[in-house]
Amino acid sequence: MASVPSLASTLQQQLADALTAALPEAGTADPLLRRSDRADFQANGILALAKKLKGNPRELAAQVTAALPAGELIKDIEVSGPGFLNVTLTDRAITETLAARAADGDRLGVPVKPGAGTTVIDYAQPNVAKEMHVGHLRSAVIGDAMVQILEFTGENVVRRHHIGDWGTQFGMLIQYLFEHPGELKHEGHEGGETDGEAAMSSLNRVYKASRALFDSDEEFKARARDRVVALQAGDPETLATWQRFVDESKIYFYSVFNKLDMEIRDPDIVGESGYNDMLEETCRILEETGVAVRSEGALCVFFDDVKGPDGNPVPLIVKKTNGGYGYAATDLSAIRDRVRNLEADSLLYVVDARQSLHFKMVFETARRAGWLNDDVKAHQLAFGTVLGKDGKPFKTREGTTVRLEDLLDEAVERATAVVREKAEKVGLSEEEIVENGRYVGVGAVKYADLSTSAVRDYKFDLDQMVSLNGDTSVYLQYAYARIRSILRKAGDAKPAAHAELELAPAERALGLHLDQFGAVLEEVAEGYEPHKLAAYLYQLASHLTTFYDQCQVLSDENAPEVVENRLFLVELTARTLHQGMKLLGIRTPERL
Repeated sequence: MASVPSLASTLQQQLADALTAALPEAGTADPLLRRSDRADFQANGILALAKKLKGNPRELAAQVTAALPAGELIKDIEVSGPGFLNVTLTDRAITETLAARAADGDRLGVPVKPGAGTTVIDYAQPNVAKEMHVGHLRSAVIGDAMVQILEFTGENVVRRHHIGDWGTQFGMLIQYLFEHPGELKHEGHEGGETDGEAAMSSLNRVYKASRALFDSDEEFKARARDRVVALQAGDPETLATWQRFVDESKIYFYSVFNKLDMEIRDPDIVGESGYNDMLEETCRILEETGVAVRSEGALCVFFDDVKGPDGNPVPLIVKKTNGGYGYAATDLSAIRDRVRNLEADSLLYVVDARQSLHFKMVFETARRAGWLNDDVKAHQLAFGTVLGKDGKPFKTREGTTVRLEDLLDEAVERATAVVREKAEKVGLSEEEIVENGRYVGVGAVKYADLSTSAVRDYKFDLDQMVSLNGDTSVYLQYAYARIRSILRKAGDAKPAAHAELELAPAERALGLHLDQFGAVLEEVAEGYEPHKLAAYLYQLASHLTTFYDQCQVLSDENAPEVVENRLFLVELTARTLHQGMKLLGIRTPERL
């Protein structure tokens, strides 16, 4: 594993050293380097230094230029405007840096963060005995991408799926099953149902029947409420029936996550019930330390900046007046567990933006209690709503919430039709058409989500998502497959870097963009912003398109070393696309 410094970081260091050498009185100075249309990079830091030192910026720029070392990195440097430095790198430096990246296997020269800590990511939180709908999509997709990205950059990641597996509704479900014991069986599937669909079908049946009875029969309602008490008291028979609901729901969850091409592992599922034994102690600690106080019989935490429409404080209710525990008690217990037992120094919650106030209050409570501090931080990666084409929350024609399975099935169906259109030209078998249709359909759904800044709402438009044109995963998958096709057609010609060659403008642009992969991943990991990786990959595919237009790869008119160097560039592009898409949880078919 060989970490490869980016061209930008090497140039940044050389400029910073030159600034210090030429202007020792300035102390440590930042050259403020950025990509530029006028050259490869522009350094703007001298302007601020000139003001500080009361000097002529152009003269200072000339001094810095003179202090730069002679070497193979900088081809040309010019002073522009009021002391800007426009820097063009040598073609040799670009090619040699890319060759070092190519030699580093799947890591592509991306460094592993030194001294990385442990991050617990709370994501993909479905509810037991309830169907997953479009609202569950973003937490799963964004959370899974952040798991892959953080692990790749060296973080120790602990996955947690905080499923809804506790609460008063289970009294109703369990009591119904006690009285109708055969209702949760699903021997024999109807109409080609999968195990997951059959499990959900029986859960739905029990839920609807128990709800109807609960609403119409006062005696059943009383028995159901008694059953909640038995559940909370740990009655073995009640717990065993509750576990049946959890197990049946997991069969369904796993089938949906499998459709999403996501791995959900059983030990990572720690639902609300997993913290039951901690709730009373959490409340006791909060009350004894004065973090929480009694108010009208409830245990509450108050905040100066959280007030209702009437101007009165809105508290975080940890324990209700009737002695029941609120969500806050569970969330605070989970923080204690993740910090104390999992030794986390970062907690990341991938949760709907509509819960932002709740988490703001929970995190502040945990800080007051000392469970969060400067060394242990919590962050909500809040996400917006999935909208329909009309810009309103995504619903079916009947006005109900869209089932996640239906949405994924339709995406795969649309994508398979797109793949089938081109299948004959590429020579795909029926098996490949079906497999690629799945990868393209699911990839389209994930990419549409991940290419949007998480906090923004986005429109769910399948026609656009499976389009070969524009900022879509299909465009990126097609770019990858096209490179694989070129490499298959190359025959005896093999990818090889030739640092002695002069690069065409499109080759330089592609090369400089390839070199930014590690820096982009670092930014994405630090800011929890997967949309920036999606944007980088789309720009990479766009650079590749320009490269194809301007530089023929396989041509008899090209010298053998030019062919090899261009094959090297496109192969490294393919590997970068493949690795980047993999980190977003999206497959890249070899032929498309």
